[in-house]
Amino acid sequence: MIASQTDKALLFQSLHSPARPLALANAWDVASARVIEAAGAPALATTSAGIAWSQGCPDGESLSPDRVLELIARVVAAVGVPVTADIEGGYGRDAAGVAEIVARVLDAGAVGVNIEDGTRPPAELEARLAAARGAAEQAHLPLFLNARTDTYLFGLGDPATRLRDTLDRARRYVDAGADGIFVPGVIDPATIAELAAGISVPLNIMAVPGAPDVAELGALGVARVSLGSGIAQTAYAATRRAAQQLYDTGSYRPLVDAIDFADLNGLFTSTR
Repeated sequence: MIASQTDKALLFQSLHSPARPLALANAWDVASARVIEAAGAPALATTSAGIAWSQGCPDGESLSPDRVLELIARVVAAVGVPVTADIEGGYGRDAAGVAEIVARVLDAGAVGVNIEDGTRPPAELEARLAAARGAAEQAHLPLFLNARTDTYLFGLGDPATRLRDTLDRARRYVDAGADGIFVPGVIDPATIAELAAGISVPLNIMAVPGAPDVAELGALGVARVSLGSGIAQTAYAATRRAAQQLYDTGSYRPLVDAIDFADLNGLFTSTR
């Protein structure tokens, strides 16, 4: 068991290396967190989309911050590895509000956060990152602040200048206090290599079908690989498949792939 939140934070930072990229399977509740930890995860990340869906809401900051923070605290308490939290745009109306949320995330025991720009102007995320860094310094904790830019995910701006624009945003976000840069939506190896070469902090890429595997991404310079909402989507796909077979054909065949009841139940018999 890791002794303290600071120890977990320092361990989490040390895991970011292209030599062996940090692979994060994102959890959305305590059960998924315990299953992922048991699979050998050195750290955990949450997925805002998965959390929202599990609470009956769409992704996109539609779930109240209180409910998100409660879930983050429960996940942190349920596992022994470091946890980083996806807090979308920061759940605050302004930078000061984001600082309050980050302070509460730290109180919940997490050691990192993702904050995204989305369609906001880069200057707004800069202010939010600076506020988040200030909250971590006030708490005397080495928060890993991962800045997500959605230039590729949302297809923002001119495709001809998108790489340059992304690198410019990355520099600005690092100057504002980011420890890492997350660029989802990129699978082209040449583009990934250029991003890694042009960004001075660990690069995080989202793994999706068609993207290079973890080792290949590491060779391109990627230090962190996230599955995002992918595992939650896969879990819900399995649920739909089993239900459809039951109602369409009366078959229970998909249940042969289920985790053994005793194995799954055993993940919850110990307390931390």
